[in-house]
Amino acid sequence: MKEQSRFSASDGQFERRVRESFSRQGLMKHLGAELVELTPGHATIRVPFRPELTQQHNYFHAGVSGAIADSACGYAAYTLMPAESSVLTVEYKLNLLAPAEGDELTARARVLRSGRTLKICAADVHTKKNGKEFYCATMLATIMCLPGKSDRPT
Repeated sequence: MKEQSRFSASDGQFERRVRESFSRQGLMKHLGAELVELTPGHATIRVPFRPELTQQHNYFHAGVSGAIADSACGYAAYTLMPAESSVLTVEYKLNLLAPAEGDELTARARVLRSGRTLKICAADVHTKKNGKEFYCATMLATIMCLPGKSDRPT
């Protein structure tokens, strides 16, 4: 179920800018991650199951959960940032609630508070197995807006 955003983007081209930034993330490419949903203050990233993404019990590795939740939080925050800015995670806490066992892993992030410099975000991570979703992790993150700094590598 999609949550209605209480935020609006200051940059009318936020979706193009965010998707272009996401496309440059080497780790997301390596994981096979896809940015499947993007609205002001929200981002959803999905990863299909592959044996290379598992730990010893054949669950998705916690690092995969953390990586997609971190990126989802960052991009949810980035939707609310000015066009001429860059995004950077300051800190996050990840709670693993259940084994991430399933056919795909999805992180749905939302901005909780949008300050000028810091955005506080939360992400919920779910697996999907046999058509049913299971809640497996949650993240709370602080994301920083770097105004005037290009999001492109120098």
